[in-house]
Amino acid sequence: MRSIHWASECANLTLCYSERPAVVDAGGTVSYATLFAKAAGVGHALMASAVGPGDAIATLFRNGSQAVAATFGVMMAGAMEVPLNPALSAAERAHCLAVSNASLVITSREFAAGLIAAGHRVLPIDDIAPTALEPAAFPRVDGDAAARIIFTSGTTGRSKGAVHSQNGRWTANLLLRASLPARPGVDSRILLMTPFSHGSSLMTHAYLSSGASVMLLDGVDTPTVLDVLARGECDAMFAPPTVLAKILAAAGERRFSSLRTIFCGTAVLKPTLYARAKACFGPVIRVTYGKSEVFNPITVLEAEETDAWYESGSGDACVGWPAAGVEIAIRGEAGELAAAGDSGEIMIRAQHLMTGYRTADGFDPLAPDEFHDTGDLGYLDPQGRLHLTGRTADVIKSGGYKITPEEVERMLAPALQSSEVAVVGIPSEYWGEVILAAVERPPPGWEQRFAAVVQTMTDYKRPRLMITLDELPRNGIGKVLRGAIRADVLSRFRITEGPRPRLEPRE
Repeated sequence: MRSIHWASECANLTLCYSERPAVVDAGGTVSYATLFAKAAGVGHALMASAVGPGDAIATLFRNGSQAVAATFGVMMAGAMEVPLNPALSAAERAHCLAVSNASLVITSREFAAGLIAAGHRVLPIDDIAPTALEPAAFPRVDGDAAARIIFTSGTTGRSKGAVHSQNGRWTANLLLRASLPARPGVDSRILLMTPFSHGSSLMTHAYLSSGASVMLLDGVDTPTVLDVLARGECDAMFAPPTVLAKILAAAGERRFSSLRTIFCGTAVLKPTLYARAKACFGPVIRVTYGKSEVFNPITVLEAEETDAWYESGSGDACVGWPAAGVEIAIRGEAGELAAAGDSGEIMIRAQHLMTGYRTADGFDPLAPDEFHDTGDLGYLDPQGRLHLTGRTADVIKSGGYKITPEEVERMLAPALQSSEVAVVGIPSEYWGEVILAAVERPPPGWEQRFAAVVQTMTDYKRPRLMITLDELPRNGIGKVLRGAIRADVLSRFRITEGPRPRLEPRE
């Protein structure tokens, strides 16, 4: 594999777009020249600390230009970046650092003291001076070398580190840019609110590679978001369903016309939420399927196709056609390849697929041309589009039947209006598992509507237990943690046995 010289890539962007705005954050606007001078400073500081190609370097930042400068600085030094989500607990952070064997953490002053106290070697970015970007001062890096470790969301167990190669990262950026609905230009700006450690940060690289700009907000501050949209400061936005729901709740009856595209992924977009989003923003939502193990894009359903799908009332989660360089296969229960329309486990092979997993036991590589077993369930329709139906780890086995939580949630959603519902299986000797519906901040009168919908459902798919919560537990990117719901219920309640189970508070 040929080597990659990231410093040349960054230098070219600096020369092309020098004083154009690159990143807008709470501190103001940073130009391309300023951003890459800071990144060059980071790269030089790493090399002065004896960091080189192959070394694992963690980055820990809230959303802002510092996070962007750090990631480009690590790239130019040829090291392997380990982006950490600020929302991680101290124990989760320690796990990621140990598994990745990160020798150094680049971070802001906000996190430096705590990391030092925990015994980690820290390089505060605030202490790094910007320097002139001279490409010759930086190394070339083997395309097969590790470039990034992305830790999985940990919704079904301890986080694993998906290892991506330098070539995979370079290829993924080209594929992502090629799959955008329109080429970003000087007046294009995308709004990002999810943590920069999340895969959506790759949009930053795609937009900056095209001379456009990125606005980074530290979380979903809805008054700020609505002001940005009202002023037309961004023409694109990444908003997974949880983020979209928060924005719509704050927007009320307001309507916005400044967005050409809303990029939506990470979780299933329910029909009720799509209808509310369309009423607020128009038919501009573009759905994708993403995984930590494969740099986006994997599948794409463009805005026009998304609108047609939801208008058809078909109901399940269509996420579109495989993007360039991606192969998708569906494996049945016996390991056979499933025919079109038959559900099974989703398998992915791609040009930008990870090279393997890092865990506490070491590195487990994928074999050449091996498919990645996603753990997701779905099917390919006759048109070649992928539909998601659930997760193998979440399948509920009740009364001798297998039920996916997502199917039950879709049926219940209309009764709950803007409230979210999560369905989990609770262990039961009588049923095997009892279906429980956890409803987040239900609206007035919800019980009657809920009961009416339940009566229309197939008997074995009906929730037999219900609980209301102020907040559904979620991870740092908004995915509902079904295991946390199950653990919370079991810690607070006993489940009576028999055909009509009940929740009884523990004393």
